[in-house]
Amino acid sequence: MYELGLAIPFWLTVIISMAKTIWLVLICTLLAWLGVRVMDALTPHIPKRQRIGESPIATGLFIAGFFILVGLVIHGAITAPTVVGGPLLQYFFDFRRLGLLAMSFLISLLIGLALFYLLDKITPKIPFTSIKKSPEAVGVYVFGYLVFFGLILHAALTTEL
Repeated sequence: MYELGLAIPFWLTVIISMAKTIWLVLICTLLAWLGVRVMDALTPHIPKRQRIGESPIATGLFIAGFFILVGLVIHGAITAPTVVGGPLLQYFFDFRRLGLLAMSFLISLLIGLALFYLLDKITPKIPFTSIKKSPEAVGVYVFGYLVFFGLILHAALTTEL
């Protein structure tokens, strides 16, 4: 008797799905690393790594932001829309999906940066660079942009084609 469902065994579907998740997480890791490098380049006057290491609270905020980023990326990778049943290489190297992921992340990053600089300009009495005086303030700042990266990567991963 024939079963209803996919023509491939369930265990193979699970392996392919897990491999896809790992592949997308690796790609998002690269994108997040590039995003952090961009933020570091745009705010060189804030010694983030040095200041965060000076306070256990700032370190905790950094780690919490990292875990939220990772959670959002893993959730996005697992729930990313996929088509099962086609050629295996095309499943992993779907350049339309990967290009959409990269472009969505880049556009979201640029919009976020533009809004950040706009906010800095329209609030001149709030000196953004004053956060470098406190390790906790730097920790909150870095926490915020790690969560921001997680959210825009999650959105890019779950975008429909």
